[in-house]
Amino acid sequence: MSLYEYERNGQAQELIRVLRESENPRVRARAAEMLGNLDEHDDRRDIVSALVRTVREDDTDGVVAAAVDALDDLGQDALEQLITSVAGIDLDDDAADWVKAKAFVRALEADVAELRMAAANALGELENLDAVPKLVDRFDDPDPRVRARAARACGLMADPRATDALEGLLADPKAGVRREAAEALGRIGNRQALSALLSLYDDPSERVRRIAVNGLGKFSNDRPVEYLVDALGDESGAVRRTAVFSLIELLSNVPTDQSHGIRETVVEQLSATDDGTVVDPLVEILDQGTQASQRRNTAWLLGRVMDDDSNREAVDALVDALEDGGQMTTQFAATSLAEVGGTYVERELLDVATDPDHGSDARAQAVFTLGKIGDEETARELESLLDDTEDEQVRQRAFSALSKLGGHAGT
Repeated sequence: MSLYEYERNGQAQELIRVLRESENPRVRARAAEMLGNLDEHDDRRDIVSALVRTVREDDTDGVVAAAVDALDDLGQDALEQLITSVAGIDLDDDAADWVKAKAFVRALEADVAELRMAAANALGELENLDAVPKLVDRFDDPDPRVRARAARACGLMADPRATDALEGLLADPKAGVRREAAEALGRIGNRQALSALLSLYDDPSERVRRIAVNGLGKFSNDRPVEYLVDALGDESGAVRRTAVFSLIELLSNVPTDQSHGIRETVVEQLSATDDGTVVDPLVEILDQGTQASQRRNTAWLLGRVMDDDSNREAVDALVDALEDGGQMTTQFAATSLAEVGGTYVERELLDVATDPDHGSDARAQAVFTLGKIGDEETARELESLLDDTEDEQVRQRAFSALSKLGGHAGT
């Protein structure tokens, strides 16, 4: 069998055998990578042990790197087992976080770069503030991957003590390091961090401007809003798209009691920009986003920046969100569809409402929205739906919608 078949069939022991016995370093590295994808496997303990043994005993850098990355994918406990094994420390399962942090700090000095990376990751997850100075020391690490992971860990802790050093990393020769430093500064979110990112904001390099605008999206306050809105007019389409993504991310980060006012400011500014510049990235977020808060804010914004239903991809994304959006996203998508209105919106909503293959909640939400924007023809369609459907939730919404549209539900 091939490695792919072993992974597909969940044959962890076969992958472990290949990792241990193959003479081909590329094959061993691929086996390690695949083992990292088997997080829920019954043989998880054997998987972790095999990967730890590989890190300690394999003499090929690429294989060791793959094993460390796999352990990282398997989670914090797997990283702990790796680092404590290499450091020669025996931690109890219920060891205090500060005890674990001490072991990880020691691993920051390991000879193997992948171990230093893993230690930085683990410290970021633990959010042990005592480790910040040691992480900052790694900003001079010869391996850019370690510098990047150390910067990310400082960002997860959002400790202002790292601000000066992170600002220095904005000049790192590696773009990946600069990006992690910018995002970390955004998570710290103080005025110094804002000032540091704004120093890159007008840089002649498109890549540098994108890094700055991306970092501004990590703030959890309204300080960067005006600059992100201004970036919507950047000459680079990539920077403009990044600004839209960052605005949505910022809206998802800010405290609830601030979000409404910021949303209104964002809407006012977005509505004044070119439609495609704003709407197309929003559609992408709604279609492909994985964070509920970001999709929720995107669904809400779309209805307020679209002038009509001419952008059919945007309408389709909102209609799809009725089915797969989660409660709040679904409600915001319905509200936005009602805001947009139009013949195409009505037709798409009717298709959902009358198709029993769609879920009951999505059909009911579609009917509810039709009650706000429909016409006499819509009312006739909903009367037919009442005769045809046995779904009680859909029937109740249809009665309610007909009362708003002036239909004769009782006939």
